[in-house]
Amino acid sequence: MKVQEEALTNKSVVLIDGVCHLCQGLVRFIIPRDPQGRILFAPLQSEISRKLTNDSGLVPGQLSTVVLLENGVCYTESAAVLRIARKLRFPWPAAYLFIIIPRPLRDALYRLVARNRYRWFGRDEQCMVPTPEIRKRFL
Repeated sequence: MKVQEEALTNKSVVLIDGVCHLCQGLVRFIIPRDPQGRILFAPLQSEISRKLTNDSGLVPGQLSTVVLLENGVCYTESAAVLRIARKLRFPWPAAYLFIIIPRPLRDALYRLVARNRYRWFGRDEQCMVPTPEIRKRFL
């Protein structure tokens, strides 16, 4: 874990539901918009995810939210999505302006999509197998 902790310096880690097509699409969306590779990924179903979130208060195996780990802080739901957008190439940081919408409203919309993501976008039986280009961004 020590080696990975060093590798995480100045990096953010996005934890996703590895079987969710919407979450897989998020990874494919982020990578070309983060050419410096400041954002890394791991499936929520993985052991590394459990280790990274051990002290965060998240329930192990909780798959209903995207998680952003940044500077030792764990962000979930709409806060995670907006903070991810802020790290991407222009024009995506402008989406962070939605932070002015009260969090209960933002999170209600987030939860609506999260509850229906499998029905609307589909899912796999096992975590995605990333392409070699995407694989180097996974922990």
